[in-house]
Amino acid sequence: MYKGKARAYTNIALIKYWGKQDETFILPMNNSLSLTLDAFYTETTVAFSPDFTQDRFTLDGVVQTDAATKKVADFLDLVRKKADCPWYATVESQNFVPTAAGLASSASGLAALAGACSEALDLNLSEQALSRLARRGSGSACRSIYGGFAEWHQGTDETSFATQVPSNGWEEELSMIFILINAQAKEVSSREGMRRTVETSSFYPGWLSATATDLVKMKQAIAEKDFTALGETTEANALKMHGTTLAAEPPFTYWSSESLRAMECVRMLRKKGLACYFTMDAGPNVKVLCQKQEEQTILRELSAHFASEQLVTAHAGKGLAFLPVEESSPIN
Repeated sequence: MYKGKARAYTNIALIKYWGKQDETFILPMNNSLSLTLDAFYTETTVAFSPDFTQDRFTLDGVVQTDAATKKVADFLDLVRKKADCPWYATVESQNFVPTAAGLASSASGLAALAGACSEALDLNLSEQALSRLARRGSGSACRSIYGGFAEWHQGTDETSFATQVPSNGWEEELSMIFILINAQAKEVSSREGMRRTVETSSFYPGWLSATATDLVKMKQAIAEKDFTALGETTEANALKMHGTTLAAEPPFTYWSSESLRAMECVRMLRKKGLACYFTMDAGPNVKVLCQKQEEQTILRELSAHFASEQLVTAHAGKGLAFLPVEESSPIN
């Protein structure tokens, strides 16, 4: 039996990934840039054995559906081919995410799975190779191989992966406050939203052009440790991404009335002199980017508008970590 265990943290894109040029290989239409966070992570243990008769996937102690297991099995097939190992596997994952937060864990989940598989089968993959492998499971997972800032490069199957963005540790001065709006399932999934936008939105070509410019601004802001430029670019890029959905056919949005209220709260805090900016992914939750030195003040201000359980604070997270497999693990 071959076993491995890994931990990966989720990441939030500051320059968004929105749209695939290849669905099979999960190749993006544009480069993206993210910040890995410490508050949400996944730990995954994998065991390959000649005694197993099928793949088995357990998440948070619950055996998953055939559909969820198939996604994992498809990823395992890639690893089996790479390692020339025909054995089935048991995968046990645990998500460390606030209860009912409605926060996607595919990035941390597939990054941890890639790491655990590499460890179990002794693949000795470099960070770049791990990033490329994780991408095949979930696009954003390729960025969770790294701590701090990471850029995912568009390209071919061989050249599309994430790399670390040099920052001289500046990310340690930053905070991100999550305003949890709604944990319900989305009416339009991220995958469907991307596909519909790429194929039908008249705003999409403008998004691609603007995002290339935003990426240059973002990397310059990181290099110069310019928080205002970082925040303004983050917020503008998110608004552009969500704008593309309004011109899709049929049009749709991930915003709710509470999302709009949260965004307005952030704008009002800026008018009070607090440096904070929002971003949103394909869902109603709002993330507030700020500096650690103003984190508590901003939290107090937000607490006047949102319940304490709606507010979760995160800081910069680390890259993929390999963990010892406990002897008590059920898959031993």
